[in-house]
Amino acid sequence: MLNAATRLFCKNGINATGIDAIIDEAGTAKTTLYKLFGSKTNLVHAVLESEGKQWREWFIGAIEAGGGDAQSKLARIFPTLKSWFAEERFYGCPFINAVAEHDKDQKQFRGIALRHKKVVLAHIEKLAAEMGAAEPEMLAHQLALLIDGAIVAAMVSRDPRVADTAGLAAGTLFAPAKAKKTKRAGGAAEQLVAM
Repeated sequence: MLNAATRLFCKNGINATGIDAIIDEAGTAKTTLYKLFGSKTNLVHAVLESEGKQWREWFIGAIEAGGGDAQSKLARIFPTLKSWFAEERFYGCPFINAVAEHDKDQKQFRGIALRHKKVVLAHIEKLAAEMGAAEPEMLAHQLALLIDGAIVAAMVSRDPRVADTAGLAAGTLFAPAKAKKTKRAGGAAEQLVAM
């Protein structure tokens, strides 16, 4: 049932997918759905939690694959996304989609989306720090904005190559992020010598 709901929610949207469509897709009874999840809202929560966990494991695993230094891993972000964008069942980010199609004052789906994003951001920030970025948190947020923008652009355009453009933009962030740290370190050394 979870797989059926995931396919339908991602492809058609949460609001456009009724309980009957999920039951038909899953080949089960309505009572089974309510026994397992209690409500459609609980089913949506379960789908988002499951999709988020699977996506994070895939994404982090892909950027870590092949080893290399932190900058090499960060540079894998957009080629990794491009492979996802090229998949037939790419329908965008389930979290962006869930928040976008619901009342913006509702916190239920936004909370799950924020928890998901915090895990991804924390990993990117860790790599940014290892790379030597002066402000790893800032670099992580900049990369996250490029990631989200690429996801939305790919969903709208159905063109995986938007990841290439986002990757080029990301590459321009690496050298300045490291240069700031070097400049600050050099300035501190100069101050010490002057004393």
